[in-house]
Amino acid sequence: QVQLVESGGGLVQAGGSLRLSCAASGRTFSTYALAWFRQTPGKEREFVAAINWSGGTTYYASSVKGRFTISRHHAKNTVYMQMNSLKPEDTAVYYCSADQSPSRCSTPQANYWGQGTQVTVSS
Repeated sequence: QVQLVESGGGLVQAGGSLRLSCAASGRTFSTYALAWFRQTPGKEREFVAAINWSGGTTYYASSVKGRFTISRHHAKNTVYMQMNSLKPEDTAVYYCSADQSPSRCSTPQANYWGQGTQVTVSS
């Protein structure tokens, strides 16, 4: 089974930067896609960004395009998301997901999920 653990969340001022990490363990991710989602109380889980483990093709939600960058490090089995120019509306719990299907990975029906890491952006 695939295990995902997020880290790197915290408190940052508006306009600041933060880097999230998603450490993966289990079977190989060579044919997997991985993604970041975020969620606030009372709202549905929202897609943020995704990347193919092999090839590195990336996808972004319109709300974060140009500010967030998703990447991967094969040797460390880790996916990162660099978040710049943060806004208070970016405040949420951020979750890492993985799936054999790139299309399903970009939905709440992805097969594997981490526990989440809190990101808070102050004014």
